[in-house]
Amino acid sequence: MSKLQSLRGLVDLLPAQTPLWQHIEATAREHFRRAGVAEIRTPLLEHTELFARGIGEATDVVGKEMYTFLDRGERSCTLRPEGTASVVRAAIEHGLLSQGAQRLWYCGPMFRYERPQAGRQRQFHQIGVEWLGVADAASDAEVIALAWDLLAALGVGGLALELNSLGSPDDRTAYREQLVAWLEAHRDHLDPDSQARIHANPLRVLDSKNPDTQALLAGAPTLGAALAPESRERFEAVQAALTALGIPFVLNPRLVRGLDYYSHTAFEITSSQLGAQATVCGGGRYDGLVQQLGGAPTPAIGWALGMERLVLLLEQRLAAGDWTLPAAAPDLYVVSRGAAAEPAALALVVALRRLGLAVERDCSGSAFGKQLKRAERSGAAWAALIGDDEAAAGQVRLKRLHQSAEGSPAGEERLVALADPAAVMAVVGGEP
Repeated sequence: MSKLQSLRGLVDLLPAQTPLWQHIEATAREHFRRAGVAEIRTPLLEHTELFARGIGEATDVVGKEMYTFLDRGERSCTLRPEGTASVVRAAIEHGLLSQGAQRLWYCGPMFRYERPQAGRQRQFHQIGVEWLGVADAASDAEVIALAWDLLAALGVGGLALELNSLGSPDDRTAYREQLVAWLEAHRDHLDPDSQARIHANPLRVLDSKNPDTQALLAGAPTLGAALAPESRERFEAVQAALTALGIPFVLNPRLVRGLDYYSHTAFEITSSQLGAQATVCGGGRYDGLVQQLGGAPTPAIGWALGMERLVLLLEQRLAAGDWTLPAAAPDLYVVSRGAAAEPAALALVVALRRLGLAVERDCSGSAFGKQLKRAERSGAAWAALIGDDEAAAGQVRLKRLHQSAEGSPAGEERLVALADPAAVMAVVGGEP
């Protein structure tokens, strides 16, 4: 029988790795709490039409990368390749937009059939923010600041913000005509993918990864030159707000993002620590998407950051020794051995956990010396020792494993009644 393994591009996260992921998620959750952003959770599986309409049939995501299949009811279903369309669908379906502006965030796996590489898998994870019903330029700056401050709080270095305006639909229509004419005039010098996009999705040519095409595009017309005065004024207001917040940025007229629903502000945050795949967060305004998916006209803006790339960055910092992951040690490590001791230890562990203490129980039944070594490695400040003698006497022996911040020595011991978990908790350092 062949050895069963995970599918290519779908990676297990093992217990040694999950504390770093949990740290990122907890930091994000705290930033969202401060900003009044509420969590939303959407299904992993959606009707394919949602993404075809929302993302755009001419995009690489819909055309080449989605995991799509027919279910037993002959319905076309797709594993979500991104989070925005699902959040907008949920907001429309459940009438959230009738309750006023919605500031929402999500976290979870997405799926795209891409070539796996460092920081990019076929099942990948995103943390994202979607603000629905907010239209002013200050909202653009506020949502960008939320991403910027979160990445800074996580210790991501070398941050740079790239900014562009995609203008209104009318701006893009006028620009599209100019761009298509220029691309047709230079068709023979474009790479094959860009040639195929000239009429299907010409703005995506600007985001080509082909170096020869990028060099050629230096002479192409820019979207900025096609912006109407109102769009230009709005973009200048976004820049002024970011400057006032102390967030540096550079204008990138070739920044178009990969999905069709964007309008006006588009942005990416990169890190110089990531090399070629430098983008850690990207997003922008998508004022037409809610209406496109069947809702009332609603302004909106959002972003998503890739968890895998963030993890790569923080792992590099851990390896370099210039950052330490906050420890998640138990408050107490319980050591026990003996027919009477082990059930007594279990009862104490459960009682202490119910009082709010973080308690780890050694289940090995090995010698006390070996269990105590594991207790010391756990990072717990105290160990609780229960043998048959202690169980018979109705006592637990508490042993300090490390010197306290106040100078109490390691090795200090105290005897406490087994039947009084509150007294145990008081010694270990908490009140029930």
